[in-house]
Amino acid sequence: MAVNQLKAGAILSYVVLGVSNIVGLLYTPYMLRMMGKSEYGLYALVASVIAYLTILDFGFGNAIIRYTAKFRAEGKLQEQYSMFGLFIILYSIIGVVSFIIGLGLYYNVDTMFGESMTPDELGKARIMMLLMVFNIAFTFPLSIFGAIITAYEDFIFQKVVALARIILNTSIMILLLEIGYRAVGMVVLATILNLLTLIINYWYCKKKIKIRVSFKNMQWSFLREVSVYSFYIFLNLIMNKVYWSTGQFVLGVYVGTAAVAVFAVAIQFQGMFMHFSIAISGVFLPKVTGMVANNTSDKSISDLFVKTGRIQYIVMVLILTGFVVFGRQFIILWAGPDYEEAYMITLLFFFALTIPLTQNLGITILQARNQMEFRSWLYFFMALCSLGLQIVLAKKYGGIGAGVAIAGALVVGNVIVMNIYYHRVQKINIWEYWKEISRMSIIPLILGVAAFYLVRYLSLETIMNLGMGIIVFLLIYIPAFWFGAMNDYERDLLGKPILSIIKRLKINGKT
Repeated sequence: MAVNQLKAGAILSYVVLGVSNIVGLLYTPYMLRMMGKSEYGLYALVASVIAYLTILDFGFGNAIIRYTAKFRAEGKLQEQYSMFGLFIILYSIIGVVSFIIGLGLYYNVDTMFGESMTPDELGKARIMMLLMVFNIAFTFPLSIFGAIITAYEDFIFQKVVALARIILNTSIMILLLEIGYRAVGMVVLATILNLLTLIINYWYCKKKIKIRVSFKNMQWSFLREVSVYSFYIFLNLIMNKVYWSTGQFVLGVYVGTAAVAVFAVAIQFQGMFMHFSIAISGVFLPKVTGMVANNTSDKSISDLFVKTGRIQYIVMVLILTGFVVFGRQFIILWAGPDYEEAYMITLLFFFALTIPLTQNLGITILQARNQMEFRSWLYFFMALCSLGLQIVLAKKYGGIGAGVAIAGALVVGNVIVMNIYYHRVQKINIWEYWKEISRMSIIPLILGVAAFYLVRYLSLETIMNLGMGIIVFLLIYIPAFWFGAMNDYERDLLGKPILSIIKRLKINGKT
């Protein structure tokens, strides 16, 4: 059952990603035009500020997944239930603290953005900030149930709920935009859907998984052990916020909401890009935790690292190559000429992230081994360097400057230093990883360079022409990569589901 859930979870993760990205690609241009550059930039800016409150999770959400999986493997049910009670109390306290801090932000909107915003924008910012503060405050105590579902590897339910939420959010928001609601309406809808999701997760845990929450025999000393593990996850959370939220904040303070809107479009593409990788590695924490608990050899874990890295690279390099070739014209047609600068910012992110995203299983291995210390401190330091550079470069070069600061820190920390650490300390065969990735990169490099120079002589100024260009590129790229870069395992992994679908369609056609 767990294996089926694992496979189904990975497949459904890509279904959710596919639907999310398709909906985003179709819905976002409509939203940008309905809201306007300033209104969208305002929404993105306020959301990025409130996102900092999520670091008050302190990494406990990941700890719940790890220790629930560990207690399940050891058959310690009562310890599980007591741990759940402990974290509900802890998260309730965190929720109250986040609400108080959020109110402080609410009352200081003028101080933070008074120089770059109009009075009307400041008024809307206050309303959105207050709604988001309420949202995050009640999210904390209920978020434990989503972590429990992940730890129990019930990925199918989780992904179905996520899929339903995407469809509902988009459908209702289109109606609200047509009526005349803008940024504030988006925040209200997100708050309602978030609360419904949290309640559904609670119901599933109680009725289907049948977990219990016990406030007896809570081991507060256990919190010290969890805190050591969570602290380094917490540093990682800070790093993520500095990388992907401070750029918008810095631009909001020094440049204005229009620059934030352009940068937010690049951040949206960066989020899509990252989630394609996380969709696979995100379901492996319980599995890898079990491997570590059972003293599985370093070579087996290293082989899994290389294998999943290759699979992730198949997807990542296709997206990267396609965006290099067609990204500029796509953004102009999709968002409008005013957002063209988002192409260069997005490219900076994609190039800096491609290798780290194919190595996401390394993070999972560190979490399972409870050895996040080095990575967390490294990323925290690099994030601070990135923040300083963002302030300096954004003042002079705007969004491009902020993008350069972020990408540079990612390359130094994620690619150079972490690969040395994985090889020397974690005993992961990084040389084998790079050898495999280098082999797989030959065809994308040749086809990407040739196509990049060829499209300069083609007219891709309409959606039809751009679509035809992408289709022709894929018709050449996919067979070349399939036979020239993928191994038998990968062809079998991707080919069997396709053949199975074709077979079923033929059977249904005959009946």
